[in-house]
Amino acid sequence: MKKIYIPILLCLALITGSCEDYYDTDNNPVIYGDTYLNVNLTTDKACYKPGETVYFELKEKPSGNWKVRYSHLGKLISEEILTSATWSWTPPADDYKGYLADIYEVVDGKENIHQTIAIDVSADWKKFPRYGFLSSYGDIPVNQIEKNIETLNRYHINGIQFYDWMHDHQRPLAGTADNPLASWPDLIGRTNYFSTIKGYIDAAHNRGMKTMFYNLAFGALNNAAADGVREEWYLFRDPNHSEKDNHHLDAPFRSSIYLTNPANTEWQNYLAGRHNDVYKVFNFDGYHIDQLGNRGTLYDYNGEPVKLDEVYGSFIAAMKQANPDKRLVMNAVSQYGQQKNIAGADVDFLYTEVWDESKTFQQLAQVITDNKNYSQNTKQTVLAAYMNYARSGNTGFVNTPGVLLANAVIFSFGGAHLELGEHYLANEYFPNSNLQMKTETRKALMHYYDFLVAYQNLLRDGGEFINANVQSANGKLAFQNWPASQGNVAVVAKKFTDREVIHLINFTNANSLEWRDTNGTQNEPIEVQDVEIKVKTDKTVSNIWFASPDVNGGVARKLEFNQTAGEVVIMLPSLKYWGMIVLE
Repeated sequence: MKKIYIPILLCLALITGSCEDYYDTDNNPVIYGDTYLNVNLTTDKACYKPGETVYFELKEKPSGNWKVRYSHLGKLISEEILTSATWSWTPPADDYKGYLADIYEVVDGKENIHQTIAIDVSADWKKFPRYGFLSSYGDIPVNQIEKNIETLNRYHINGIQFYDWMHDHQRPLAGTADNPLASWPDLIGRTNYFSTIKGYIDAAHNRGMKTMFYNLAFGALNNAAADGVREEWYLFRDPNHSEKDNHHLDAPFRSSIYLTNPANTEWQNYLAGRHNDVYKVFNFDGYHIDQLGNRGTLYDYNGEPVKLDEVYGSFIAAMKQANPDKRLVMNAVSQYGQQKNIAGADVDFLYTEVWDESKTFQQLAQVITDNKNYSQNTKQTVLAAYMNYARSGNTGFVNTPGVLLANAVIFSFGGAHLELGEHYLANEYFPNSNLQMKTETRKALMHYYDFLVAYQNLLRDGGEFINANVQSANGKLAFQNWPASQGNVAVVAKKFTDREVIHLINFTNANSLEWRDTNGTQNEPIEVQDVEIKVKTDKTVSNIWFASPDVNGGVARKLEFNQTAGEVVIMLPSLKYWGMIVLE
């Protein structure tokens, strides 16, 4: 984390608050609405191992002739009559698959979809990571802990970063492994409670989530000598070891953070020992390693230059060797160290904190693409990308259009977005909870995360990005292959062995192509409906379907089409922010 601590208002605001059958009885297409569905349907876990049973719960008892159906990539698996507000379903035994459950009824010959929710069946979170965070560990009652985790569960968050949970960076566990303290001050002086951290870990594990404790790779406070940290372990700004490198922090912080050398084996052994104490007391699943980006020219105690971006690999290896059964993730601030060291190391996925080196939507997507190349397509990407950043120093609400457009780009390129915790995240100091979500934003994001899970096998599971030839048959829309441009619909296409996936992202009304929407001024797209489009293809098409997180909770809809002379002509039902067309 490139920590630029700023004054904050801690408002504790929670973020709670085959397709052929998707036709009515007269074989007319379902009418798609322009508002998001209610989100009163939940599952008991964020992800499931193959063979596990999924338990569903509706807040209200079904009325009328409600049915529930289960689908995978637009194909119907099964359906049943819904007679209770609670029920269960066992997905197929296949590993690493995404499913969508939707509840509907037919009234006067028309199909009404009431609720949808996605299901992730994955044995290991690193295949499809969806990372959230926690940032406040006061004396929180058990029911509130459960509520916070329940909310993250509804977004299918399958891993949590415990930010600033610790005491001192060089000694994260307060007390000893045999006698841990019941409470302790964190870096800014907030009181953290043992019971709260343990309660969060237990609640997350009950939902199938991984828990990762946060700490720097090289942090030590001004009291570190008393804990056994030696002068020879530090990094210095001069070759004569007269000035330690440090991240300066003023009051109310208890200390500045002084940087040790992550390549120093004695420091590695020391920190691994401190982390062993953590694991003896808390059942964390692993260690989220942080850094501070490019620090310029630094030296070790002996005056030798230290290139941090070239030494993180040895630090990660040492942490893995110390605890082989624990998971590791490391932040690459502005991609610092990612290509040279982190991507090839033993981390579960690649995590990039995105700053102004990557301002545009094109540059944001390029981070995900680069990470795939750096890891030789073996690791997924999670982006710490802080929306509405310039507004985060004051209270208010996040701007829904900015958030949804950014997520449409991140998700369509196969990434995930670190943005959800006890509050929405708009700042690198995670306890900053100034910007809250309106009800419409919460509902929309639930549909977006359902979409990310339900269609993860198209979004994050192989395929080759290609250019597609998409044109409007009647001139209503202008389509342009990625990168995005104002006034156009951006086309992001992928080719699989048996299908082609075309993402349409609506920038026709965008007033900026900077993804951060830093002042919260991005325009809402103007929804278009019933646009005839042509798609060039040299393959015989047997089926075409459409799905969007903005429409009917992401339920797939079969599209009629005509194929002649190397192209198919279809009617695009609607487009608000993001729609996906699949040619099979």
